[in-house]
Amino acid sequence: MKFPKIHTLKEIATIIGCPYVGPDDFAVHGMNEIHVVTPGDIVFVDHPKYYDKALQSAATIVLINKEVDCPEGKALLISDDPFRDFNTLTKHFRPFVAANRSISLSATIGEGTVVQPNCFIGHNVSIGKNCLLHANVIVYDNTVIGDNVIIHSGTILGADAFYYKKRPEGFDQLLSGGRVVIEDNVGIGALCTIDKGVTGDTTIGAGTKIDNQVHVGHDTVIGKKCLIASQTGIAGCVIIEDEVTLWGQVGTTSGITIGTKAVVLGQTGVTKSIEGGKSYFGTPVEESREKLKQLANVKRIPDLLNKLK
Repeated sequence: MKFPKIHTLKEIATIIGCPYVGPDDFAVHGMNEIHVVTPGDIVFVDHPKYYDKALQSAATIVLINKEVDCPEGKALLISDDPFRDFNTLTKHFRPFVAANRSISLSATIGEGTVVQPNCFIGHNVSIGKNCLLHANVIVYDNTVIGDNVIIHSGTILGADAFYYKKRPEGFDQLLSGGRVVIEDNVGIGALCTIDKGVTGDTTIGAGTKIDNQVHVGHDTVIGKKCLIASQTGIAGCVIIEDEVTLWGQVGTTSGITIGTKAVVLGQTGVTKSIEGGKSYFGTPVEESREKLKQLANVKRIPDLLNKLK
């Protein structure tokens, strides 16, 4: 998430009330999670296991809960609770603004687009030309929808990421300040849920078609001309490259990559990154031809045991 204007390190430290290491005028352009940071971004880290990863990342401002040596060309924000203070920055730069009408006055809707009754379109939403939103579609703030997109009833674009920190009193939610971006010629079925990024974009690539009752987690990027069948669940921070097919009830773990033109058969659990151009099946996932051979051999076990008697 990039800020509307560049801020100084001193200004950011004042917002969250913490000491800092670096020049007062050190430039701060935005804030992001570690997998999408760029120079000028703030990244937060609150566990020693990930200190080095954060300090050596592309981020140039590290919000951290320990005084450490500051890498050259970077700055530190020293916080007793980086998770809390990252949320404070999200609230400051992308605060929740309650709606007072079904279609926000700040939303833009392109020529030829049809919005059926009972839809909700939030603040700063952009919808392109010749789209069709069927009844009861919900589009949260800051969502971007391209041209020639069809979205069926009951689908929700832009709900919060499922991202929590466990504390003694319960679970503390990491606030979501990102967006959902739907590119041109996408089709989305009924009762789908596509969560916005925590700080970046959850993206559905041009020409992709999504069946009913599919869930897409935060910050996931789905490529162009993919096919995703009903009841598939895609976790957060997944990369699905172009022309991938996911058949019904596929589930994925987070942070993996599914290669271009891979085909994943129904009810497969994608537990690791997989190469493109191959067919996969089973849990844990394997190439389908090998998995089906294994299942065929399992059926032969009773006959083999009888022959040994």
